Amino acid sequence: MTSQNRRIPGAARVVLTASASALLAACATSAPMDKPAAPEQVKPAPAAPPAAAQAPSAKPTYGTFGVDTAGMSPAVAPGDSFYRYVNGTWLEKTEIPADRSSYGMFTRLAEEASRRTRSLIEEATGANAPEGSEVRKLGDLFASYMDEAGIEAKGLAPLKPELDRIAAINTRKELAAALGETLRADVDALNTGDVTSDRLFGLWVTEDLNEPSRYAAYLLQGGLGLPDRDYYLVDNARFNEVRQKYQQHIAAMLGLAGIPDAEAKARRIFELERNIARVHWTQVDTQDVAKVNNPWPRSELSNRAPGLDWEAYLGAAGLGQQREFIIWQPSALTGIAKLVGSEPVQTWKDYLAFHAIARGAPFLPKAFVDESFAFNGRVLSGAQQLRERWKRGVDVTGEAMGEAIGKLYVEKYFPPEAKAEADKMVRNIVTALGQRIDALAWMSPETKARAKEKLGTLQVGIGHPEKWRDYSGLEIVRGDAYGNAQRASRFEYQRNLAKLGKPVDRSEWFMPPQLVNALNSPQQNSIIFPAAILQPPFFDASADPAVNYGGIGSVIGHEIVHSFDDVGAQFDARGKLANWWTKEDAEKFKAAGQALVAQYNAYRPLPDLAINGELTLGENIADIAGVAIALDGYRLSLGGKPAPVLEGFSGKQRFFLGFGQIWRNKYREPTLRRILLTDGHSPGEFRASTVRNIDAWYQAFEAKPGQTLYLTPEQRVRIW
Repeated sequence: MTSQNRRIPGAARVVLTASASALLAACATSAPMDKPAAPEQVKPAPAAPPAAAQAPSAKPTYGTFGVDTAGMSPAVAPGDSFYRYVNGTWLEKTEIPADRSSYGMFTRLAEEASRRTRSLIEEATGANAPEGSEVRKLGDLFASYMDEAGIEAKGLAPLKPELDRIAAINTRKELAAALGETLRADVDALNTGDVTSDRLFGLWVTEDLNEPSRYAAYLLQGGLGLPDRDYYLVDNARFNEVRQKYQQHIAAMLGLAGIPDAEAKARRIFELERNIARVHWTQVDTQDVAKVNNPWPRSELSNRAPGLDWEAYLGAAGLGQQREFIIWQPSALTGIAKLVGSEPVQTWKDYLAFHAIARGAPFLPKAFVDESFAFNGRVLSGAQQLRERWKRGVDVTGEAMGEAIGKLYVEKYFPPEAKAEADKMVRNIVTALGQRIDALAWMSPETKARAKEKLGTLQVGIGHPEKWRDYSGLEIVRGDAYGNAQRASRFEYQRNLAKLGKPVDRSEWFMPPQLVNALNSPQQNSIIFPAAILQPPFFDASADPAVNYGGIGSVIGHEIVHSFDDVGAQFDARGKLANWWTKEDAEKFKAAGQALVAQYNAYRPLPDLAINGELTLGENIADIAGVAIALDGYRLSLGGKPAPVLEGFSGKQRFFLGFGQIWRNKYREPTLRRILLTDGHSPGEFRASTVRNIDAWYQAFEAKPGQTLYLTPEQRVRIW
């Protein structure tokens, strides 16, 4: 679901054309939610209480039923802007903190989780735990990063051995080995949606697309220091400025490391990266699982992708015995390998040196930290101030030993009652989706049976994994911040390499419990909800159930539906990439998806940049259908009884208010631009606006023709 990656509802898809509306009509569902319901005896859209000023760090007051009514703008008609009706005053009163590039409900909960984590780590630091214990390692990790004076005193010394190894490269075989030594398991294309690596390639070890009972080694395109190929190739004033500042940043980092002729080398490094960008696949193509399933025998790598000494590369990467790889973007791998063989060895050495410095910057003296923030923070994200060191220390510690922290977090902050309530909600929402599948008028009995089979094998993880990762093999040395980061990175890499050739562990989690996020794993057919997201406004044990179903319920629905979105629907009940659709049903499903693409293509968050409906299709399907099944789940929870009216709001209204308020978010322009270009999630306002496709929303808020969000019943996208 999360931060704004493919499986993250938190980061993140007007009017349809006549032809698209016609296609939608063929896909219309007769599921219970879309039937007219008897109106509840309640006044429509009552006014919220007067709003109070609210600082970003302040906790919203979630009223007597779980909605921050003070953050609403009751003067706005829900049919014109439901997002501003629910969140308008909050948007007016809230400023993005100086150290943030965006701010919203996910951010606020992440800050709270960070404060909790800090207290857990500091308790570990002072616990005088036995040498080698997880608690001791956590404390030493954090304390080493927080020792600014010690880091300053060491200067460049921790990085120097790596720079010396790079300087000693003379041949292309040695270059290939050096590139192989940098390979890390730093991408995850389908679970977390992380498809970028600053290393030559990114490695992903997970279930084989073609046989989910075994692990496969995937290689993904990498090598860029900027977020995406467009940053190198699109010709406009904004990106031209970014490219100029990036070259200045490269030169500054080389200069800080004492490397001579920094400006000329920076130009050559940038040109090398731009050539890499030219062969990169687009984000849309990278999400197309039909295109990325390319098993290559190891023996064919040299013929298919000449230029890189693959024996030297894979040997240095610890993959000398791997007999097959799945190549995610074949033409990109071929193009990058060709550049390794054609570009000067010295340029590659300079490239390796810069990226070693850039990766090491957080663990080096202040001058490196400041220069890294000046570009990556100010220029790329728009943040105005470096985050406090303790916050960065929490992130560093969590990156290295996430589940060790999670174990402590769950023990202190995740009561069994929260898990029990979430379990109950999941059962209701899964049941609701099953009922909707049964009622689909456009789907054949054959495809329905396969869909129900897949729904029946869905695994659900709530709060924390059943078994925790073992960190006994990770060496942490107090006072060695740089070395700890290097060893932690290699430890995680070796953990992934060790999976190859072993039985698949279907219980593996891909997020630690203290992360405010959620995800769907299509190859496991599983969904995961870490403990930290089960907090207000997503979930509150004392809140009205309608608001909980609108909040965490819609997130649960979102993740369930990812098993049936444009990507998930291509995986069967075992997690194998296999077609289980009839031809006619697949065409109808695709037509409905294209209508949703058209709807989101028409949204323009920036004057010169619209949402990419193809890139965000999976998340937008999960949003629209997730809301639908969450509302059905809420109805099931009522057990046939009418929903109460609370403070003038009906049950349906409270459900949609709960949904709308979780998408409160404000973005700095560089970050919003980056999201629109690279993120599979639509910005918060447009995620909330998916309600315009839900019949029950029209009933709840009396949206009328002529209002901005109004769609005729034929124009409303109906998927699942």
